[in-house]
Amino acid sequence: MIFDRVKPLDAILATAEAKGLKRSLGAFQLTMLGIGAVIGTGIFVLTSEAAQKAGPGMLLSFVVAGFVCAVAALCYSELASMVPVSGSAYTYTYAVTGELLAWMVGWALILEYAVGASAVAVGWSNHFAGLLAGLGVHIPAAISNADALMAHAAVAFGAAPSTDLATAMTVGGWINIPAVLIVGLVTWLLVVGTTESARVNAVLVAIKIAALTLFVILTIPVLKSSNFDPLLPTGTAGVFGAAASIFFAYVGFDAVSTAAEETKNPQRNVPIGLIGSLGICTIFYLLVATGAIGAIGAQPVMDAGVALSPGSPELAGRCAGIVAGGAVEPLVCSKEALVHVLATIGWPGVGRLVGLAAVLALPSVVLMMMFGQTRVFFTMARDGLLPERLASIHPRFRTPHVVTVVTGIGAAVASAFLPVGKLADYSNSGTLFAFLMVAVSVMVLRRTDPGRNRPFRTPAVYIVAPLAIIGCLGLYFSLPLTAILVLPGWGAIGLLIYFFYSRSRSHVGRGVADALG
Repeated sequence: MIFDRVKPLDAILATAEAKGLKRSLGAFQLTMLGIGAVIGTGIFVLTSEAAQKAGPGMLLSFVVAGFVCAVAALCYSELASMVPVSGSAYTYTYAVTGELLAWMVGWALILEYAVGASAVAVGWSNHFAGLLAGLGVHIPAAISNADALMAHAAVAFGAAPSTDLATAMTVGGWINIPAVLIVGLVTWLLVVGTTESARVNAVLVAIKIAALTLFVILTIPVLKSSNFDPLLPTGTAGVFGAAASIFFAYVGFDAVSTAAEETKNPQRNVPIGLIGSLGICTIFYLLVATGAIGAIGAQPVMDAGVALSPGSPELAGRCAGIVAGGAVEPLVCSKEALVHVLATIGWPGVGRLVGLAAVLALPSVVLMMMFGQTRVFFTMARDGLLPERLASIHPRFRTPHVVTVVTGIGAAVASAFLPVGKLADYSNSGTLFAFLMVAVSVMVLRRTDPGRNRPFRTPAVYIVAPLAIIGCLGLYFSLPLTAILVLPGWGAIGLLIYFFYSRSRSHVGRGVADALG
């Protein structure tokens, strides 16, 4: 039987106790880690992507994505309080539905965390290049984005050559060196230590919140109701399509659960970190999105009545043509959306400060994405499903240094050659699968182990968990076709690795799980 390997919760807890990481994080640090992981990606990076898909309707997209994350967070909180160890959704699935599905969840989490870190690194690169340009220092396009590479790829794979593609080939670049450098810096910081990373993150979160608060203060007074008309230029399909992408803006709160094994009093502090960070971020998102739309508008760039695909070479070419024609750059074309809004309404100096805040703060999102990935890899290696060398702990820093370096290399390669929008959508496909499995796990455990202590109980679990499942499926099928196909394709690769390598080396399969405790 392929579904017969379930790792008992008691064995999971015993293993973590014997081979655990240092517990050093409190409720405040966890909430700051959550905010650090969440705020930034959607607001600083993906606002333009969402506007191109839904126009002003992206406000509803934030609400839809936030609701799905909220019901998922309630499920996460129950499981994280019961099983305060590294591994997040992977560990919970192992204890409930067995090793095979746990492996698939862990494999999907690579899409969430490692690919997600790459997406944010690309967003950081855009702001870094824009900040330097404002100071008169221009990074050559050839080494600061991959637009030209993507345009050539589009032609090579059969896309019809067009003026927009030709423009993208001319003004775009081939590799994103700044993104690679920031991934390298974050990798080094994570090797140094969790507590040190959390302290740096708390400072970056303060900078980020201050910048967004200033943005709201300046934009809300100049809000124009006409900029919200039409509210749904691409219809409800556009709203859900943008929600599927902007969902990435909320991803990261679940990284709090991967830090459970390094948390003091995790039964209390992990739920606080999960729910608190998500609530704070949602409020900021709605305020900032309202300010951006109301200040300058957010209508998508259309072609024959159809919105061009965000991140596509066609859109990049069309945007370059609009700017070359002397028109004001639309919000949907900007790679620094909030900076662009402030500059357009007469606050260019403040806009540069917000750009500086993004440059300083976005690395905290990269940090938390990679933090989550390394902890999932660490747990999988500790279970024997990945080479146990990856579970090595640095003798001085007490961090999983080997897996951190491996993750950093993978994230650096992805950030070097792919645009932010595509990376975000690929990441979302893995995240939605993981969230779905958490919702399934919390219901199954209520049936199979009703007597176990639950320091936090998901309210109305048989309503909340099904809503999470339905929401995850709805957002998944609202993703672009390529992102939808990434998950089964990636999963097929994972299955090959599992059956040809991991299954025979699994500690549970070999009956040595308890010995590890």
